[in-house]
Amino acid sequence: MKVLMINGSPRPDGNTSIALREMEKIFSREGIEAKTIQIGNMDIRGCIACGNCSKTGKCVFDDIVNKTAADLEEADGLVIASPVYYASANATLIAFLDRLFFSTHFDKTMKVGASVVCARRGGCTATFDELNKYFTIANMPIASSQ
Repeated sequence: MKVLMINGSPRPDGNTSIALREMEKIFSREGIEAKTIQIGNMDIRGCIACGNCSKTGKCVFDDIVNKTAADLEEADGLVIASPVYYASANATLIAFLDRLFFSTHFDKTMKVGASVVCARRGGCTATFDELNKYFTIANMPIASSQ
């Protein structure tokens, strides 16, 4: 099994990264291959609704989104992690996810999704819901936790 983990934090050693490293340890112990991609510090533009992806099967902006699409198609599970900024996920992560989910047309129905949200103030519930909507829209089962 393979799990793709997307780190939306711009800080490679921040709380979001620490949480993902803990998950990597558990995945490794269970024999699950995990790949983490840190996108929070990248320059990723948002979707412009040009419709090009419906014709070509990939986003018109050839960046980390198109490179990650192949990893997502191959993966059995997807973990999305973000710090909370103003009761929302990192804007770079949202731009990335909007384009990734909109431009990929392969079936995601049985890929398991999980969200990780890190904050020291309010907004965790709203951000958790925001990230989980990508899974529900794609008919992906969500791995829950306490």
